[in-house]
Parts: sequence; structure tokens; C-alpha cells
Amino acid sequence: MCGIVGYVGKKRVVPVIIEGLRKLEYRGYDSAGIAVAGNGGGMQLRRAEGKLRNLEEVLRLKPLDGTYGIGHTRWATHGRPTEENAHPHRDCTGKIVVVHNGIVENYLPLKKKLIEEGHKFSTETDTEVIAHLIESALHHKANGHLPNLEEAVRKTVKQLTGVFALGVLSEDEPNKIVAARNGPPVVIGLGDNEYFVASDVPALLPHTRDLFFLNDGDAAVITPSGVQVMDFDGKPVVREVQHVTWDPIMAEKGGFKHFMLKEIYEQPRAVRDTTLGRVSQDSGKVFLEEMQITADELRKVQKINIAACGTSWHAALAGKFMIERLARIPVEVDYASEWRYRDPITSDKEITLLITQSGETADTIAAQREAKAKGSKTMAICNVVGAMIARESEGTVYTHAGPEIGVASTKAFTAQLTALFLLALYLGELRGATSTEEAKKYIDELLRIPQKLESLLGHDHECEELAKQYYRVQDFLFLGRGIHYPIALEGALKLKEISYIHAEGYPAGEMKHGPNALIDENLPVVMVATKDVNDPHSVLRYEKTMSNVKEVKARSGIVIAVATEGDEEIKESVDHVLYVPHAPELLLPILEVVPLQLLAYHIAVRRGCDVDQPRNLAKSVTVE
Repeated sequence: MCGIVGYVGKKRVVPVIIEGLRKLEYRGYDSAGIAVAGNGGGMQLRRAEGKLRNLEEVLRLKPLDGTYGIGHTRWATHGRPTEENAHPHRDCTGKIVVVHNGIVENYLPLKKKLIEEGHKFSTETDTEVIAHLIESALHHKANGHLPNLEEAVRKTVKQLTGVFALGVLSEDEPNKIVAARNGPPVVIGLGDNEYFVASDVPALLPHTRDLFFLNDGDAAVITPSGVQVMDFDGKPVVREVQHVTWDPIMAEKGGFKHFMLKEIYEQPRAVRDTTLGRVSQDSGKVFLEEMQITADELRKVQKINIAACGTSWHAALAGKFMIERLARIPVEVDYASEWRYRDPITSDKEITLLITQSGETADTIAAQREAKAKGSKTMAICNVVGAMIARESEGTVYTHAGPEIGVASTKAFTAQLTALFLLALYLGELRGATSTEEAKKYIDELLRIPQKLESLLGHDHECEELAKQYYRVQDFLFLGRGIHYPIALEGALKLKEISYIHAEGYPAGEMKHGPNALIDENLPVVMVATKDVNDPHSVLRYEKTMSNVKEVKARSGIVIAVATEGDEEIKESVDHVLYVPHAPELLLPILEVVPLQLLAYHIAVRRGCDVDQPRNLAKSVTVE
């Protein structure tokens, strides 16, 4: 979850690193630090507790300069968020510094052994152990000679149990950064006689679009003359360079008060870009170019398992309805964080679909590897080209949402729903479960969604007015049926993530089995009560949902309904209505979630919360 940025080149190193850390602050904001060298003054560090601006103030008072360096924003796992626990961490000599994203699970026995050897520790972190191990390795001959920095790092990582992304400097080996990966992402950027290392792509975009990801088990040596990549045994390896097409401006706020609000407003473009080039209105065909699983194999699939975490899990639940309706394939959805711990049953007759914005979520990678070990082919829905999960999948449907900076996912979610719909339609046609004429109608409707989203965003003020009335409440209940239940879950998650209000999502049909006990005159109940008049299942669902509305009102509850434009009847039964445009049942979730995102956003702003960086959360969960 932590942010790492390193630089070797001709530019002034401190501004490059601080700019990169600013773009990665969403990955960690408990503390921050920087180490630079190469100006004749030895290895120099500056660290600060709290957000990056605190480190910037330290640097203003005590400036640094150098020719190479590395920086870090921390999301605490071991040790309190204090200045002494902030990265980078030194060894005993003060000549070696390490930044680390991940968890060293065996750090206590390693630390005990090092203390017995005479090492002195000054922090509560697991990371400091790594610096001391590298120091120890540098002073022990191997094959008759003392190792260099990269050899010492490779020896060290073989002693670590857990996951890690590392950046290492040594005062004795100038203009060199050694990076290593086992779990959390490491990205190497290739510039014009300058080279970068980072834990996520946005840190590199102002300087280069040419980059590659390290694989697990890779180490890289970055110097002014280039980048060498090797495995942990020192064997050279080659990684494919990618050219990222993201516009760096997309990663800036663009006049919006918060990244989250900007990203909510980018959803029409995200859905449009995820769709374009993949559908034909004339033929009704869906084209998924990154699918290496053959048509024959897909026709024989007996079941699809979907594994995901957080918001992506909610997308997976909605995707289950899409795939089962359009392709008639049974779908099982699991939390990726739980799936591999229950000895799941899968085989070569099934496909495991992983959904992740970053493509680097630790739990989801673990689920993917468990599935592959049991013989299942894997597919991915991912927002980052070349990310770990995409590289290890037999087929990928990339979402084209662009970089998402806000910790609470918005545009990545609607892009995932779009990708799932495309996948469901693709499988449905391939297996003969969806006719060409049906597919054409669905494609036409999908292509109308971006415009409908734009019109929906024009009613943002209605969500803002509701926020004024309810931002002081302590609890919310979100209810939905069928494919709309996942949207109730997502609405509740958005609210609790950024406003710290307790919110619960529940299937509306289960109200009598518990949630009715919560309802009183102080509880706002958000009811997803849309309908597709052309779908008998949707009409029936709507009728049952209206019965739930009456249950809430009979108990003096407050009802906020998300309803379909033109539904005047619902106004008589609820306290407030947020309307969304008409759409087919399977596409309504893309529209329904937007007013729930906006409601959560405006409530959080009124409560004075840090919308983009909610407490205790990080954007990409790269450790279990």
C-alpha cells in the first residue's frame, strides 16, 4: 500500500521524488520520508509523521540536494505512524537506506538473530530488519569476494518470508538504486538518460510513458547508464516495455475540489472508452482482443468462479446476474481474501475470473494462483495494462477508466460493470444463449449509457440537498433486490468509507429476517427501486420492492428511493426520490450507483472528512 519513488538522472532529485510521492500519497499517508546522496555530503534523510506536506515543510527548513535518491509515503503495518518509524530506514553504518512496501512475516526471528550479532535497532518496524540484513551481507565474503549492493539485496530477499517491494541505496555505490519485488508492484520508468522506480504508474507519467513492471522474483539495478533486470539468483531476465497512453492531466484534479468528485464525473468517458472498439452495432458482435482462451474452450465451460475484493466484489455480484442471464453459465462469487483459505473446488472445466482495478491486489493474486494450481484457466478484468494479474491470466478485459486516485473507487466500478456486461454478451453469443438480434439491442443500449450518465450528473445538486438533511445521522440502511442488491452494498460501502457513518447494505427480501428491527424515525433507508418495464422479472422485482417501501414507512422510517424517470407513483410512498434514466435491467446498475456515489461524497464533505484519503484505508491493497 505504501508509495515508493526513486530517481537517477540529471534533474534535481528532490523535486522529482516529492512530485512523484504527491501522486502516490493515496497509497499511504501516515508518514513520509526521502533519502538522497551524491552531492558529497553522504547519505542524507528527512522524515516526517503525517501527510506529505509535513515532509515538504521539513525540507523547506532543512533542504537536501543530490544526484540520486528515493522517497516513501507510508501506510503503517508494523509500528506506529511516527517520524522514527517513517521510511527510509538505515542500517547501523548509516550508509544503506531501504524503503519497503509489504510485510516481512518473519522479521522477529531475523531481528533477534541480528541483535545477537551486535546490530542495534531504533524503530518498531519490520523494514529496518532488511537494512541490517543487507549491511550484514555486504560484510560477508561470498565465493572469495565481498558482494556488491545488488548481490547483497538478492541474498537478503531470500531470507524474507512475506511480501515486499524494495528500493535500496548505498552511499558506497553512488548513482545506483536496487529494486526488488515479491508481491506488491514495482514499476520501472525509462526516460531520456534518466530512470525511475515507483510503486504505481502515476508517479512516472510527468516524466515518461515508457515503463515495465517487475515480476515476482525480479530485482533491478538502476543506474544512469540504464536498467538491468535479473531474478533473485542473478540470472538476467527481460521484461516487455509498455507505452502508457494515459494523459498525465487525467491524474490531476482538473478544477474539481476532490479527485473523487472528478472521477465520478469521468464515468461517462470511462464507460465509453471501455466500450468503444469492442462492439459492432451492425453485426451485434463483441470483440475481446486480449482473450487467449479459445472459442471452443469457452463453449465447454461448465462454471465461472469470480474472485474479487471490496468494490470489485460488488461488481462481481452484479456480473453474476449478467453472465447467468446472457450466457446461461452458473457463476459463483467469492471474496478473494477468503477463497483460497477454504480449499476451493475448481477444475479445467471451469474458469476463474479475477476483478481488480490495480491488477496488483494481493488477495486477488493469491486467489488466481490457487485457481491455476487446481487446473482452472483464469481471466481478468483490470484497469492497468501489464499488471501482475493481467500477465498471469489467459485472457484480460481491460477497463479504460484511466488512473483512479481517490481511495474510494467510482469510475473503476462502473467501468468494471461495463466490462462484465461485454464479457457476458460475448459469452452469450458464443454459446448461443443470446441471439444476434438481442445482442444488437443490448449493444445499442450500452452505447447510450454514457449520455445517460452525463444527464444524470446534471442532477448532482439534488444529492447535495439531501446531504444537507442527513449528514448528521449515525446510521444508514441500503436495500435492493436481484442485480440491484450489489448496488445497495456499494452505496453503503461508499458512505462508510468516506463519511465514517455506519451503513449496511442488505437484500430487500431479507428485511423481515433482521433489518426491520433497526427501523425507526431516525433511520434513512435508501431503496434501489428502479424498473425496466420491458422485463417481466424487473417488473415483479419492482412490485416486491414497493412492498418493502411500505414496510419501512409503516415503521416510521425515512425512505430515499433511487427510481426510474417517469415513475410518479413512487413519490407518494417515499420521502425523497433520486431519478435515473431508463435502461435495460442488466444495465441499470451503471446508472443507479451514481446518485449513491454523489450522496456519499456530499455527506462526507459536509462532515469535514478527507474524501480522497479516508482514514485507515489505502488505494491498492498489495499486502494481505
